[in-house]
Amino acid sequence: MTLSPARVPGSGSGSGPAVRRLSATLYGYAFLDDFVLLYPVYALLFSDTGLTVWQISSLFCLWSLTGVLLEIPSGAWADAVSRRLLLWFGPLLTAAGFTLWVLAPSYWAFALGFVLWGAKGALGSGALEALVYEELDRLGATDRYAAVMGRARAAGLVAVMAAIPLAGPVYAFGGYPAVGLASVLACLLTAATATRFPEHREPADGPGEGLGEGPEDAPGGGWTRTLRAGLAEARGDWSVRGALLLVPAVTAVWGALDEYTPLLVRDTGVAESAVPNWLLLIWAGATVGGLLAGVGRRLGTGGFAGLLAVSAVALAAGAWVRTPAGIGLVALSFCGFQLASVLADARLQDRIGGTGRATLTSVAGVGTDLTTIAVYGAYGVIGSATTHGAAFALFAVPYLVTAVVLAAARKGAVGKKAALAARTSGSRARP
Repeated sequence: MTLSPARVPGSGSGSGPAVRRLSATLYGYAFLDDFVLLYPVYALLFSDTGLTVWQISSLFCLWSLTGVLLEIPSGAWADAVSRRLLLWFGPLLTAAGFTLWVLAPSYWAFALGFVLWGAKGALGSGALEALVYEELDRLGATDRYAAVMGRARAAGLVAVMAAIPLAGPVYAFGGYPAVGLASVLACLLTAATATRFPEHREPADGPGEGLGEGPEDAPGGGWTRTLRAGLAEARGDWSVRGALLLVPAVTAVWGALDEYTPLLVRDTGVAESAVPNWLLLIWAGATVGGLLAGVGRRLGTGGFAGLLAVSAVALAAGAWVRTPAGIGLVALSFCGFQLASVLADARLQDRIGGTGRATLTSVAGVGTDLTTIAVYGAYGVIGSATTHGAAFALFAVPYLVTAVVLAAARKGAVGKKAALAARTSGSRARP
């Protein structure tokens, strides 16, 4: 049986110690989860081990495919059992994978490591958002969700920016084993931090259910039922379906383009040694976008559409000019896209009313993963036929289309509301 949180009677606006503890744990978890010194050097590790470009590409595909296949089942599992359990167990899988990489470097060790890393990502995706939202809901503080998650994403980006310059000295000191050991330690600390997450979830129909104590929770029973319940909510509520589609529409394209930003920066003519500095500017823009989520929460549908449109124009203009100054506009666009991504997630969480919160969040994650893979493929074709600046500018178009669709939907909703009000007023005026 799925579990649901019990609201704290008389809970306040979210400024109490419980919210602060939840937020602090989340920020620490997000920072440690991305403080991986292997990030900037693992491609070099693969190459130095003797892997070909094709083999390295196949590892990335395996990584993505693992996440796609496990995303929805793991989300349903998170709705059926403890979400905190999945959040501390996942980093242990990544730690095992990184250990394999440095102790027995080979194609198959790298492949197994990516499978473990992909499984970790699937376990946390959906479970983290659902746990945070429902704990805030229990405390009467769901209005803080966007701000809290925005800061958590910012903490993750700060961790990446800290890991990049630190990886060099650590590698110089002890090579790949030292970098790997530091990464494993970060994973272990992430798991330890996850055990500090509060989780107050009560059985929906009585104690003991949902924890494997009833016949319906036998293998293949409980989690599949939560999966069906979550998907049924999406089928039956158009607002949930719209929010599900909005998450990949906002998140996937710029998330995929991030992998190509070094090539975009290099095409502006800056020295190779200066590329990381310009990348830090782009990541700083995304970090600011996460921090602005609390303020951005006030944006309605029209404001959200305007945010996407402005960010798309900034991306296209900044990439098209192919100058270092244009990278500032790209950073501004990433600020807007990060903010929009957090807000899209918050819109989805607000619209989910059933017990399948992690399941539906994972469905959105699968949509994002599949769209990201499609962008990778499209960029390979477009980027080979034109400049990176032109390719980035072209990928701004989907955001303009999304902005137009949102604006049209808002206009239609306003029109329907006005028509309904007119009919209601007319019926009251009749004798």
